Amino acid sequence: MSIPACLYVIATPIGNLDDMTPRAINTLKAVDIIACEDTRTSGKLLNHFNIDTKTWAYHEHNSEVQTPKIIEMIENGHPIALISDAGTPLVSDPGFQLVQAAHQSGVTVIPVAGVSAVIAALSVAGLPSDRFSFLGFLPAKTHGRQKQLEDLKSRLETLIFYEAPHRIAACLADMSAIFGADRPVTYCRELTKTFETVRKTTLGELYDFVQSDPNQQKGEIVLVVGGNLQSDYDDLEQHDGLLLRLLEDLSVKKAAALASDITGVKKNALYQRLLTLQEQL
Repeated sequence: MSIPACLYVIATPIGNLDDMTPRAINTLKAVDIIACEDTRTSGKLLNHFNIDTKTWAYHEHNSEVQTPKIIEMIENGHPIALISDAGTPLVSDPGFQLVQAAHQSGVTVIPVAGVSAVIAALSVAGLPSDRFSFLGFLPAKTHGRQKQLEDLKSRLETLIFYEAPHRIAACLADMSAIFGADRPVTYCRELTKTFETVRKTTLGELYDFVQSDPNQQKGEIVLVVGGNLQSDYDDLEQHDGLLLRLLEDLSVKKAAALASDITGVKKNALYQRLLTLQEQL
């Protein structure tokens, strides 16, 4: 199979190899070189799918040297793929420099879509997904982590974090103290893998859960934290009559938007209240 000389940014599984798409496999077989974070890690994936394409290591320590080489090869007619150790490249992974350089050089960049731990976690979180921010990893040291959480505590949108297993308990303790123990959160650990955990709860309860089970302090972790809607909830019940009437004729999303226009209350808070009322019907 012959493909154009472009940079192909290819998502790979985060655990379950059945999530590898046929398009990803075919593209990886067709390119001349696969740029990957760790050739040994990627080698296991490539061997599983009988992909014998040559690999180049591409990571934060060699990107300044490798980037111009890869761009030059594409310009000379060689299609090249970029993959990360798992998931979608550039999401908390190296690769920004290469994609930026490709655009600056006029090289076409083509996404080969697939798994992303961020989107997978958001899809099962049961929290508002119309607006969200991905914050990656919080600072490793307590002071830096607490400062960043203080800066984020009033944000209204859903917040998504990655966290290292050896820091998860300390992270949850800080989140509980700064965001409030009652703030909703969905804990996603080892998504798509054998010991997958998805738990929708509160920050306080999640801290107790993780502290009591050492197994929950292992593996890949994504935290999906609800936004700060408390100030909007204080007098929300006074609008229940309006919300219930709108719900008779409109979807939850449209009812929340219209009610927000009428009352001046933030749409996300009304949306959450509508979901609660809908459950009670």
